[in-house]
Amino acid sequence: MNPPTLKKGKEIKLPSHVHDLTFGPDNRLYAACLDGGIYEVSTVTKILSKPYEEIARHENFASGVNWSASQKTLISASYDGDLKWIDPKAEKEKKETRSVKAHNFWSWQSRLSPDGTLVATTTGQYLCGGYKYEPAPETEPSVKVFDVATGELRHSFPHTPPVQSVAFSHNGKLLAAGNLMGEVILWDLEQGGQEIARIKTPDFTGWGIIKGHYYTGGIFALHFAPDDQSLYLAGMGSTRDPAAGNGKQLWQKFTWQGGSKKEAAAANGEIGEGLMETLAFHPSGNFFLMAGRIFKGDWNAALFDHETGDRLHHQNVGFRISASAFTPDGNFLYLGGGANQGNPNEEKKWGRIVIYEVTS
Repeated sequence: MNPPTLKKGKEIKLPSHVHDLTFGPDNRLYAACLDGGIYEVSTVTKILSKPYEEIARHENFASGVNWSASQKTLISASYDGDLKWIDPKAEKEKKETRSVKAHNFWSWQSRLSPDGTLVATTTGQYLCGGYKYEPAPETEPSVKVFDVATGELRHSFPHTPPVQSVAFSHNGKLLAAGNLMGEVILWDLEQGGQEIARIKTPDFTGWGIIKGHYYTGGIFALHFAPDDQSLYLAGMGSTRDPAAGNGKQLWQKFTWQGGSKKEAAAANGEIGEGLMETLAFHPSGNFFLMAGRIFKGDWNAALFDHETGDRLHHQNVGFRISASAFTPDGNFLYLGGGANQGNPNEEKKWGRIVIYEVTS
C-alpha cells in the first residue's frame, strides 16, 4: 500500500486566525476565531448564502469549539474564561442557550469526551514564582470538567500553570493534561478523578536567554493512541530565543502505565524548527498528523506512521496551522489557522481553512 499524501482542495478565508474547528450536525463545519467569533463555514456544498456566518461571539479570543452529537449542542471556549452552549439550528437570537464561567483566566484548550457528555477545559497564567523563574502556583484549579447536559462542574484538578493541552482517552475513562513545563498528569474519571500517572519530559520547555528570561514552549497538543495504552505529546523543542520560536518540531510517544516510559519520538532528520500546535489521528488509526508553525525547514504539516514513527508525507501549507480534523470517513483533512495579519487597521480576511484530500 502506498503511503498517504495530501492533495490541496478548497481554501476558505475567514475574518481572523482559526484557533479550533469541529464538524457539527449534518457534517457542517464550525470554527473558533481570534476575533471572538464562532462561525459556521460553508465547505464543499453551499449550505450558506456566503462563505461563513457568525453564530456566537465571545468578549475575547475564541479558543475552542466542540460538537456534542449526543447532547445536540456546540460548546465554545475563550480567553474570557467562559464556555458557551450554542444551538446551531436555532434562530440567531436564540442560538446561545447557556454560559458558564469556567475560569478567571484564559481557556487555553477544550475537548469533549467521546460520548459527548463531558467537556474539559484548561487554564493558567505563567507568572514568576521564585528566583529561578519557576511558574507561580495556580490561583484556581487548572483543569476543569463540566457536564454537557447541565453545565455543572463534575471535576476540578490541580496542575502547574499554564496548562495548554487536554485530551480524553477513546474509551472516555481517562483525562490527560499537559503544561508549559513538559509535565502531563493523567486522571481516572471512573475512579472519582484519581490521579493515576505522570509524564515529565524536559524536551518541550526551554529557558529563554535572548530577548527575555523566562520559560517558553510547552505541550500544545495531546492525543491518546488508538488502544489508549500510549499518549502522544506535541509542541516545540527547547529554544533559547522565545521570540523566534526556533525549537524543534517535536512529538513524543509515552506509555503511561508502569513508569511512563518514552516509546518513540520524531526523528531529527525528519523535522525542522517551529511550534507544533495540533495532532490528529486518521480514523484508520494507522497514521497521525502533526502541524503548526514553521521557523526553519521545509514543512509545517506532516503525516507519521503510528507503529514505526516514520514520516510518511510532509509539506509547507503556507500559513500557520492551529487546528486540524479528519472527516469521519478519512477521505479529507481540514486544516485551520491564519496567514500574515498585515496591517491590523486594514480590513483583511487572514483566517484560513484549507481542505485536503487524503490519497494513497
